Amino acid sequence: MSVWGDVVGQPAAVAELGGAAADPSAMTHAWLFTGPPGSGRSNAARAFAAALQCPHHGCGECAACRTTLAGTHSDVREINPEGLSIKVDEMRALVQLAARRPATGTWQVVIIADADRLTEGASNALLKAIEEPAPETVWLLCAPSDHPDDVPVTIRSRCRPVHLRSPAPEAVAGVLRERDGIDPDQAQWAASVCGGHVGRARRLARDPQARSRREEILGVPRRLRRLGDAFFHADVLIRSAENEADELRSSRDEAEREELAVAMGAGGSGKGAAAAARSAKAAERDLEKRQKSRATRTQRDALDRALVDLAGFYRDTIVAASGAPVPLTNPDREQEIRVAAAEWGAESSLRRLEAVLACRDALEQNVKPRIAVEAMMTALYQG
Repeated sequence: MSVWGDVVGQPAAVAELGGAAADPSAMTHAWLFTGPPGSGRSNAARAFAAALQCPHHGCGECAACRTTLAGTHSDVREINPEGLSIKVDEMRALVQLAARRPATGTWQVVIIADADRLTEGASNALLKAIEEPAPETVWLLCAPSDHPDDVPVTIRSRCRPVHLRSPAPEAVAGVLRERDGIDPDQAQWAASVCGGHVGRARRLARDPQARSRREEILGVPRRLRRLGDAFFHADVLIRSAENEADELRSSRDEAEREELAVAMGAGGSGKGAAAAARSAKAAERDLEKRQKSRATRTQRDALDRALVDLAGFYRDTIVAASGAPVPLTNPDREQEIRVAAAEWGAESSLRRLEAVLACRDALEQNVKPRIAVEAMMTALYQG
């Protein structure tokens, strides 16, 4: 099994990346992976990193491949921001590490999974490293698109682009069946409603709560009969996102606090204990700050998943109202969608879709989630 097994439905990208890994003359020091959510940008970057370190250019079986894919290779660093952004101090430290010679591999590889979250200062620090690259360093940046709002033009122009597309439902279903051992019918259903997002398909196929949340969200458009319903469902949506975020963070936060206490010598006595206690307090404050930022992002991500479901529903009503011969995003709710399309029409459905997209934009601009969601629900009610 090669390293490209997790890069689903991207034959052109795999061919290009595999060729570059096998031919040093085809290599570039900076790459930009773009594509819609779920297209596998990070998976493709990770597989490329493994192929670069592998003596056989991506066999999937050697130590270099296995450690890279597991995230433990000494010369491959992957940055997954837990907060809302990647700060300049973090990027400067990363640039210094990336300038070192490889310890065991052929290249020093840096993967930035969410390059669109770079602050202006962090982008400038990264730009300097890309403009004057170390000879054995490769930067792999991942972002939703190459739009200037996602990746500054100065960085984009110095990277080799690799565009990924949403994989076909058949490819997603095949992965769920063959690699994850999911029942064929369940795999086919999850692939048909995931919008080409492999991770979401896997979550829907495996997690009853994820399926329940989807059902709840897709039922909202037909339940907005009064203005009071808009505020009720906004509250339900916010609370659901908060609960999902709390479930994900509670055990992790506590484990991190315990690990920090042990590392800082909690309960120690004797010479230097007072100084150690002061250092521990500072470290605890820093950890709490990071955890708070991570919790905010987790809640925003949970909200965004719900908004994507809503946007898919209204997109389907526009398709149904216009009679366009294209597949629905939610084929399992076709009858409900066609009833809504007949009631609202294409123009009203479009206004509702725009309200959902405006809410996503507002959340990206750090508008309070409750305010943004209540404004959206009111617009959905009014049509």
